[in-house]
Amino acid sequence: MEAPHSPAAEAEAAATTATATARFTLHAPEQTQELGRALAKLLRPGDLVLMTGELGAGKTTMTRGLGEGLGVRGAVTSPTFVIARVHPSLTGGPALVHVDAYRLGGGLDEMEDLDLDVSLPDSVVVVEWGEGKVEELSEDRLHVVIHRVVGSTDDERRVVTLSGYGARWADADLAGLGLGLDLG
Repeated sequence: MEAPHSPAAEAEAAATTATATARFTLHAPEQTQELGRALAKLLRPGDLVLMTGELGAGKTTMTRGLGEGLGVRGAVTSPTFVIARVHPSLTGGPALVHVDAYRLGGGLDEMEDLDLDVSLPDSVVVVEWGEGKVEELSEDRLHVVIHRVVGSTDDERRVVTLSGYGARWADADLAGLGLGLDLG
C-alpha cells in the first residue's frame, strides 16, 4: 500500500525537483548576454534567480543581459565589493536587485541584513554565488548554472543550464528561449 502524500511533502519535493529545464551551448560572451535578454522576457516581480559558475563563467554577463531585457537603469556590473545593487526600472517593470554572495560565508541568516525578503515581491532578485544560501527565500526559483572550459585556453564556450523550481516555472518554456537567438 502506498503512503499518502501530504501537502508538505509535495511542496518539499517540488522545491528540490526542477519543474522545467533547458541547456544551451554558447560560444561567445555576447551570446550569454543575449540569452539573458531573452530570459528577461519570462521574468516578473517576485522571481528569484540563482547564478552558479566558476569565476569568469559569465554570471555577471548574463545578469547584464537580464538588466537590458528588463529595461533597468544603470550599468550592471559585478557587485562583489558592495554585495548588492538595485537597478530601478526605466519602463515601469520590476527593479533588478543584483547580489553577489561570494564573500558571504553563511546562509540566509547572514544575508538577512540585505532585506532580500522585502525586495523580492516587487523585484527580480538575482543572486550570484547564492546556491545553498538563499533558496529559503522562495519555493519558486530559477537556477542558472554556467560551465566554462577551464585551463589555459581561449575557448569562449559556455554550457548554460536553466532549471526552474516550483509551480512558477512548471509551464515555462525555458528551451524556447534559444529560438531566434544566434547560438551558432
